[in-house]
Amino acid sequence: MAILESDAGRVQKGNFQKGIVRMTNQERATENKMPLTISVIMPVYNGIEFIKQSLPPLVAMRDRGEVLEVLVVDDTSSDDTPGVARSLGATVMPSGGRLGPGAARNIAAKEATGTILWFIDADVVVHEDAARVMLEGFDDPDVVGVFGSYDDRPPAQNFLSQYKNLVHHYYHQRARKEASTFWSGCGAIRKEAFLQQGGFDIEMFNRPSIEDIELGYRLIEAGGKLLLLTDLQCTHLKEWRFVNLVHTEVFCRAIPWARLMLRRGGLDNDLNVGVSERIKALLAGLLVLTALLALGGVISSVYTLIVALAVIYANWDLFKLFHKRKGFWFALRGLLFHQIYYLYSASAFAWALLENKLGRNVA
Repeated sequence: MAILESDAGRVQKGNFQKGIVRMTNQERATENKMPLTISVIMPVYNGIEFIKQSLPPLVAMRDRGEVLEVLVVDDTSSDDTPGVARSLGATVMPSGGRLGPGAARNIAAKEATGTILWFIDADVVVHEDAARVMLEGFDDPDVVGVFGSYDDRPPAQNFLSQYKNLVHHYYHQRARKEASTFWSGCGAIRKEAFLQQGGFDIEMFNRPSIEDIELGYRLIEAGGKLLLLTDLQCTHLKEWRFVNLVHTEVFCRAIPWARLMLRRGGLDNDLNVGVSERIKALLAGLLVLTALLALGGVISSVYTLIVALAVIYANWDLFKLFHKRKGFWFALRGLLFHQIYYLYSASAFAWALLENKLGRNVA
């Protein structure tokens, strides 16, 4: 598994090719005649407790012949993560420095022997049928990538962990099958297509962010098709806390994603940025505004009640999921917190839009 010095240098400097390379029909036909084999790629940093749960199912798949290899890229952990990964049966590769998950995935992708690169986060435990479900997504030769979703039973029991996981499950289970982007938490890409696109862009995203979303855009622009497979599910082990959640969603997801969409010329109509979600964000803002005006005696509280009913109606399906999994009290709190989510997400987009306008004016 040795990495050529020149290749490692390019990874560390982030000089992956960014240009869009389209496969010819002949090249695609040749590739699709090859038997599909799966290389699992898992980047990890100080993740002993996670990999003790996430690696065994993958190693079992390898032992059953469902996947070809399980590659763990150790991003220079300060604990015994690589030793534990080896003891669990994985092949461990060093990243050569603290490069981040995107660069770690790029390194393993170049060395992987499978025709399909299956990216799985260290804190994700795939379901037993995941390899079969994932592979079926590639029956269509035009499909270059597939991804799934978290299931609705996260082990962390605190409110924010349950909320965040269930919201992710809700959006991914309701999104279009032909996706507008990609997710690397549990997603797979044909190796040839991945390498032609230069992998994850670690120059634009030098810390964990939306490098998977950006790669998805490039894959589609190059003529590929991405699928969201609702049956491809996994359990997320992460325990969320308020500061970490808001920081991640605003600074690592919402603002970079808004910048990227604006740079590409428009908003997507899928997942949590679709038209219906923008309407719900507007309702969340109106709810706060009418509540403040009612408290100040400017308008009647009846208006706040009307908007609140509209909010409940618009978010009824999410409320039902919350209620089904965790009961009425959780569903009520989850619905209220989701309005806060809409407020900070809309604020993040407004900030990115302001940046975009000011940048154009300066230019």
